[in-house]
Formats: sequence, C-alpha cells, structure tokens
Amino acid sequence: MANAFPFSDPVRHGQLLWQPSPGHIQQARLTRYLNWLQQERDITFTDYHALWRWSVNDLDAFWQSIWDHFHVQASSPPRAVLGARTMPGAQWFPGAQLNFAEHILRNERENSDALLYVSETDTLQGMPWPDFANQVRTLATYLRELGIRPGDRVVAYLPNIPEAMIALCASAAIGAIWSSCSPDFGADGVLDRVRQLAPKVLFAVDGYRYGGKAFDRREQVQRIVRELGSIEQLIMLPTLFPQESITVQGAVDWRNLHLRPIVPAVDFQCEQLPFDHPLWVLFSSGTTGLPKAIVHSHGGILLEQLKALHLHLDFRPGDTAFFFTTTGWMMWNTLFCTLLCDVRPVLYDGHPTWPNTDTLWQVAQDSRASFFGTSPTYIELMKRQGVVPGQRFDLSALRTVMPVGSPVSPECNAWFYRHLKPDVWVATGSGGTDICSGLVSGVPTLAVYAGEIQARALGVAAHAFDDQGKAAIDQVGELAVTAPMPSMPVYFWNDPTGERYRDSYFQAWPGVWRHGDFFLVNGRGGCQVLGRSDATLNRFGVRIGTAEIYRALEQIEAIEDSLIVNLDLPEGGFFMPLFVQLRPGIQLDAGLERHISECLSQTCTRRHVPDRIHAVPMIPTTLTGKKMEVPVRRILMGHDPAKAANPSAMRDPHALAFFIDYAGQQTDYPMPLPLGDIES
Repeated sequence: MANAFPFSDPVRHGQLLWQPSPGHIQQARLTRYLNWLQQERDITFTDYHALWRWSVNDLDAFWQSIWDHFHVQASSPPRAVLGARTMPGAQWFPGAQLNFAEHILRNERENSDALLYVSETDTLQGMPWPDFANQVRTLATYLRELGIRPGDRVVAYLPNIPEAMIALCASAAIGAIWSSCSPDFGADGVLDRVRQLAPKVLFAVDGYRYGGKAFDRREQVQRIVRELGSIEQLIMLPTLFPQESITVQGAVDWRNLHLRPIVPAVDFQCEQLPFDHPLWVLFSSGTTGLPKAIVHSHGGILLEQLKALHLHLDFRPGDTAFFFTTTGWMMWNTLFCTLLCDVRPVLYDGHPTWPNTDTLWQVAQDSRASFFGTSPTYIELMKRQGVVPGQRFDLSALRTVMPVGSPVSPECNAWFYRHLKPDVWVATGSGGTDICSGLVSGVPTLAVYAGEIQARALGVAAHAFDDQGKAAIDQVGELAVTAPMPSMPVYFWNDPTGERYRDSYFQAWPGVWRHGDFFLVNGRGGCQVLGRSDATLNRFGVRIGTAEIYRALEQIEAIEDSLIVNLDLPEGGFFMPLFVQLRPGIQLDAGLERHISECLSQTCTRRHVPDRIHAVPMIPTTLTGKKMEVPVRRILMGHDPAKAANPSAMRDPHALAFFIDYAGQQTDYPMPLPLGDIES
C-alpha cells in the first residue's frame, strides 16, 4: 500500500500528500521498463528526472526503446528513428509500415470483455472481445466494399457508446481517416468541423438521452448530410427510436450489418500504412476562425499512447479505465487507446449528475474501475454538495484518479485523500488536443505534492520560457517544447503550405513549439500549468473557441458586436462572462438574455452558454478590427490596464473604460452553475 500523509486544513501548496510504497514502485510499469533498459540496453538511472533528461536528449535511443519494449508490429521496418529532425516537419520512423488498429486487435481473446458500457437507461454490461473484434472486421469489410480506401474520411455523430469505438477501429483498420462530434453539437458546430474534410461516410444516431430527457437528432442529421454534399453512405444507429423504421433517405441501418457473415481474423488484413499516415482528425476550439483540423498519425499516436498509458498512468493488463467524456473531446480518443494496453474502457452515455449527484462514483464502483478520470470542476461540485464517495461506495479496486481539463488546486488534490481513499494515487496531467496526450503527467514512482503535477512526461522537452525565450526554473513562463514528439500533428487539413500550422505553434520562437499555457517548473521537477495564455476558453474541462460563439451570435439581430472571456478562479473554478454591444434602441432584458442563451445552446452546445451577460457601450478592438480578448481577460483578472493593453494599437482606447470599471467593482467573481445545471 502507498503511504498517505497528514496535512493541514486548508492544505498548503507544495505539501506532501502521498508517497508510493516500495511495493507500489516495484509493481509499476515504469519500473518494469527501467529493468528492461538495464537488461537490454545496459542503461541505468539514478532517478526519474535523470531518465527524463535522457529521454529528451537522446530521442533516437528513447523512442526506439519504446518501439522495442512494447513490441510494435511493422510489416516493413523503419530505416531510422528520425529522418528530418526540425520542427515542424520532423519525420518519424521513415520506411515503417504498420496499422494502429492491428495493435488493438492483437489483444483479442476468449472469455474476456473488450469494454464495459452503461447509460441512463441501460445497466452496466460488457462486450466480449470476440464480439468487439468480429464487429470491427465485419464493418471494415463493409466499408471496403463501399469503396472506402486509405485516406478517405469517415466521420461520426455518435455518443459515447460501443458502436463509436467499433466504427473508429474499423476505419483505422482500412486506413480511413476518422473524426467525430458528439450529438450534443448542433448542426452548425458539426458542419464547421467536418465540412473541411469532405467525408464519404457518416455514422449517426437518431437521437440521445441526457439528464432524463430525449433529444431527437434526425433533422440535424438530414441537414448535415444535405449540406456536406460529399456523403456517399449514411449509417444510422437507432438509439432513441429503435422500434421505428429509419426515415432518413438513403440511410443504412447499423443493425442490419449484424446480418452479414462474420469475417474471421485469419481472413482479415489490416491495411499496412506509412508511420505518418493520418489516423484521425481532432479539431481545435476555433478561437480565430473555423476550428483547426489537426491531423494525427497511426504511428505517432500508437507510440505516444503506449508510452503515456503504460509508463505514466501505470495501466496494466486487466485494468478497467473509466473517464467521463464525450466523443467530441480528445479524452475519448485517449479512452479508446486504453484498448492498446489490454485495458477495459468503461463507456458512460449520460448526464454526470443525473439522476444523482454521485452517479459517476456509482459507475466506478459497479465497473470495479482501477482508474477514474474526471475534471476539477466535477470535484468542486462534489465539495459543494458534500459528497464523500469513500463512505458511500466500494472503491477498493480504484488505484488511480486523474483530474484533468483545467488547473488543479491544492485543495482539489487533497479532496481525493480526504474523501475518496488515503492510498489512491492522484495522477494529475496536462496536455491537449494538439498532441492528443500529456506534456506533463503523473509518475507512479514519485511523490504527490499539493497543487503540483509530478513531472514532465518522458520524451517531452517541456520548459517554461521567459520573455527572452530562455528556460527558467521557479518562474512562470510560456509552456514551450524544444524537441519534436511523434504525436505532434503531421499537418492541418486544408493547410497545403503549412502556414496555419506554423503560425499556431512556431510563430513566437522558430523551431520551438509554443503551447499556449502559462507554465512553471520548480526545483524538484514538479510542474504547474496555470491556465491559458491566449484567448481560448476552458469550460468544464473542454476548450471552446470564441469564434464559435461569435458566429452563433451573428444570428441575433439585436447584437452589434460581442466579446467573451473565461477567467480562471481559485479552487479550479472559472467564470465566463459575455459582453454584448447592442444595436441603437435595444435594451438587454431577461427575454434577450434568454434568447442569447438558447441560441448558443442550440447552435453550439450548452457549454457555450455564458455565466453572465453584460451590455457594454463598445467592444474594444485593435486598429485592424481584432477583438481584444486577451487584454480584457487580463484586466478582469486584476492586471494593470496600462500594461494589459496598448492604447495606440486600439481603434478607440475609451472602449476599455467599462471593463476597467467592471474589474474594479468585483471583489469576488461568482462561480459558474454546477455542471449538471450547465449540461441540462
């Protein structure tokens, strides 16, 4: 058993909360890897930080060791670990031919579940490996018969259900490029993303249930198909109206695919693809226009996830992993990747606090989850509601929890030890959609200190850059990565010259990845990610682009202009106010506020609804008309207005007056609504 320590109330930043026991260290997958390095490579390290330094200073040796240690299968071997080494454009394992899905299907075996699933209306049940693998092979064969070839795009409008993971695995097996949106997205939000890809196949549900309510999505599906224009086959899964015939013209019923002959493993071949062949497209939040279509590769995600899930999250064969997520968040892709490790993902389709506030803990108990991932905002709700899961539920199987999605406070760290169980390992991490992994992460052999992430992840040359672009210790700076990673995007879709890619990450320091977070590394190697340094909104752990909100508000005739920001509050909270400049003669009343909220909820998602709406005389912009989101955010967080904005660069410097006065009147910003209220 690991050792937990007494700590003060309230807990102080940097207090020791947990120390791994000798037994915990001995059983960790990281220790197994270190022993392998000693036996196979004759390399030893004094501590984790020495291992980290080797992993970023000798990229070839480190990533080759990951390839060998986890037995990566390739039909053609690579010529090298790294060809080109510059960022962007690093070329990983040139010459290798492999397939991501093949590394999942190799775990197939009898008498074991591939995954577990539960919803608001269905009790927890398992999907056996043979059932999962047979459905993957059958669907992949059907897609091939439709004429889907490597490089074609397949998109999904599905909730977090087994069919979504089956469809992703089948698409990857034939080299098709996957992307997904959850059905709580409105048609506009889906089209903004997937229209860029010109997909040939769409998987969709007829509707979904959330918080005890039914949401019909048939009209949205019809509109998506009609406006995309590229869809050659719509495959519908009737989850809301299973007794009715599918009414969308030209749609194939998913259930009829079960009538097709099973394709045995010996008769099925996964497409062999170059290491950098696109696996899926994840979308950015859309702060400066349409969401960026971020392309990740088969080989890059395979290596990165094998490393992260085994060595940093300590997944072991037979574990069960539960993370509350939707198919529109990168954590769903990470949950899917647990199948690489012979770990059972738990899929929950429903409201996190319905019918009870502690619903997710019930799922964790019933699934015997060894790992549970959630957001700090959810933990804040537990605190306010007085939920003590350790007293209500049998969580004896739970070994690891991971709060992720926004900065984690010391009190959030301590809450797990006070109210969950004293020997749990709190493996905080931070990364992003851009790399579909963590830059800083938990380390199972290190201690946990309040308010800190344990260390920088292996193979990630992450530093806090000061204003001069130099790495600093014990000083807040910009999170920068100075060496390439396999899971960095291979490119952005529809960015043929790479200009948008370079501008997104490499504009500040050529050849250095700027992530967009404030970051600190302390003297013992612990880390803090202190919120976004740009204008991206972080809403209940999901990044939201301001441009999505502005596009929705353009539909409202009463609004002349608008600006929205998100403020990081203590205890992992946040406050998202919307400021609107109304047309002459219009007043902001309760009816208009309700109309704005409904527009954002229906056009985007419920997460896009602000906490407060304020009318302002003028929206501050630069001389070129760009909204001044970052300066406004800094002013509202208490920064000196003279340092937050340059008046000479503004179209009208007086436009900041409202925000300066507003900040001066606030002694304490209100917390947002509980997660359940936002989601309902």
